[in-house]
Amino acid sequence: MRAGEKTATTRLGPGRGRAVPWAVLGLWIAVIALVGPFAAKLGSVQHDKVTDYLPASADSTQAAKIEEKLPGGETTEMVLVYHRDGGLSAADRKTAAGQVAEIAGQHKLIGGAPKGIPSKDGTTLMYPVASNEPGADEEKQDQLVTDVREVAQGEGGLSVDVGGTGALGTDSGAVYDSLGGPLLYTTVAVVAILLILIYRSPVLWLVPLVVAGIADYMSMGVSYGLNQAFGTTVTGQSAGVMTILVFGAGTDYALLLVARYREELRRIERPYEAMVAALRGCGPAVLASSGTVAAGLLCLLAADLNSSKGMGPLGTVGVLCALIAMLTLLPAILVLVGRRVFWPLVPAFGSTPKQRRSLFAAMGSSAGRRPLTVLASGAVLLGALALGSLNLPGVLKQEDSFVKKPESVVAMETLAKSFPESGSQPIDVITPQDRADETLATVRGTPGVGSAEKGRTGDGWTEISVFAKSAPQSAGETATIKSLRGQLKGSYVGGDSAQQIDLEVTNARDTKIVVPLVLVSVMLILIGLLRSLVAPLLLVVAVVAVWGASLGIGGLVFEPLLGLKGTDPGLGLLSFVFLVALGVDYGIFLMHRMREESLAGTEPATAALTALRTTGGVIASAGLVLAATFAVLTNMGLVQLVQLGFVIAVGVLLDTFLVRTYLVTSASVALGRKVWWPGVLSREPGPAEPAGSRGPGGPAEPPRQPETVRAPGAR
Repeated sequence: MRAGEKTATTRLGPGRGRAVPWAVLGLWIAVIALVGPFAAKLGSVQHDKVTDYLPASADSTQAAKIEEKLPGGETTEMVLVYHRDGGLSAADRKTAAGQVAEIAGQHKLIGGAPKGIPSKDGTTLMYPVASNEPGADEEKQDQLVTDVREVAQGEGGLSVDVGGTGALGTDSGAVYDSLGGPLLYTTVAVVAILLILIYRSPVLWLVPLVVAGIADYMSMGVSYGLNQAFGTTVTGQSAGVMTILVFGAGTDYALLLVARYREELRRIERPYEAMVAALRGCGPAVLASSGTVAAGLLCLLAADLNSSKGMGPLGTVGVLCALIAMLTLLPAILVLVGRRVFWPLVPAFGSTPKQRRSLFAAMGSSAGRRPLTVLASGAVLLGALALGSLNLPGVLKQEDSFVKKPESVVAMETLAKSFPESGSQPIDVITPQDRADETLATVRGTPGVGSAEKGRTGDGWTEISVFAKSAPQSAGETATIKSLRGQLKGSYVGGDSAQQIDLEVTNARDTKIVVPLVLVSVMLILIGLLRSLVAPLLLVVAVVAVWGASLGIGGLVFEPLLGLKGTDPGLGLLSFVFLVALGVDYGIFLMHRMREESLAGTEPATAALTALRTTGGVIASAGLVLAATFAVLTNMGLVQLVQLGFVIAVGVLLDTFLVRTYLVTSASVALGRKVWWPGVLSREPGPAEPAGSRGPGGPAEPPRQPETVRAPGAR
């Protein structure tokens, strides 16, 4: 322990070492008491309606909003599909007619009990059913679908499936509703197991896990406040990702802080002073790390897609709540508990950890001996992996968006096979009421349209239901929708298929706008932290390469191995935002320590290898935790979540064990002082300037010895 530290310990006194942590703990208790009632209400404002995900300005969004205001409110549309492979019998038709009549007797159906539409091959009977009874109430819509399914039952080889937009919405909502509990429990379990393995302590793992849980609770309350104050969209997807970020990023910050705190406890006697030193040492890196994630996510506010725009603020809230908790509540608890929290591997004051050649020292040595060779080989490998993105399956169709096909999708597939000559789901045209007849005539004359009928009228608008001759989401139907939009000026063309088209187009538009914003935001933060242009550029190029390679691996896995028949249109943008923002985290941890070593007078190559050796274990642990938390999404029931979780998890692992360890380190060794250009560290120290001079900041601390192995039971 150095003299300055002894002086600091004496100056602060023992009283402050207990008073401050207790004050922080009391403040957190007050915050949780204040936020708690709001956190419990987040579920009440979480919605997974079509308009919550659609582009804000798209035709399909405007059509959906107008339909909600038409007489009767929002329509819940279903299709009852009766099917027998060998052909329907007279008894089957009688059963179907009786069940449909029973449904009409229980619920107010538009037009009463519908007549069945038989397929040409005689195997299928289709009953279109629609009701305004539930209105826009999602719970009532789901209950209507459930009631219909309870009545519509087959037996003796007769299959009965309820499909249509209403049933599809209910099935999608069921998947999103299942995200809350299972996602949280699985995430907590995964993080707990990894922390136990990392810390090898029966107690220590519990502290960051509890703090992360409190941060998650706090983020729920803040998110509810955002919804009430600014109307921020809250969906099952954004709420789930927020939880992942709280536990993933929060645990990363905890790992870095605890590792630095353990180092300081060997040099400083009192836990409070040791924690102050640890916060001073890693605080800037953690702040910059969270800043890059928050800045990247906030760039999603520029997106036109409602789900992406809402995910930005919620993700930012999650990261910032995790940051605040890990830099205040976690230190307070650790200080109050004292050194015994590390039992049985207690870092005794004045002890020196046993030195041995670590894995990261060996990896750093290999990168240091032939930096250009390692750099070139890694770049070729990442480039080769990125080529796999050319094998990504086409755009994800609505019926392929579930990992396990629900009843509504089975109904759609049956209709597509039995009615190949016509579309089985409507295209909704919303036109001004005074032009309804003119619009109807134009629609019927449009190539690709099979039939069209006027529906509800109100508030100056008329609804026209259009059925295309082609199957849903086929090239023929897409051409028909585009043709209708080209001819019907002043009208809106919506419906399920139109929504999928708008999602694809808007995601492409959002990517062109958000990606440059993310890159600029991250670069500016890195430049401010590292005071260099070359080092930030190196980190950004590295994470972009990781993103490309991760998508490439997805292309090699999604369809060939997992059987996923399409790629979510938003995968590229969301995976880019998360991988760039989160991937730069580890670069910050590494480069910040490298800069610290350089300021202390260490030669550039040695500083790079020392930084890797010192932070490598922490970065590896953090990478494993973050990858594991996002991998939880691959166990969810929606293909878009599976793909997003897979790409981010793979990207984090690539970044942790290849790019950060080998490529960034080897590039730093090869560039030498140039990595800090044009900062003061890029210049050779002159004869009047000591090697360890900080310049304006004063002399630097000498580099600390890395902690690699702790003696079991050390006191």
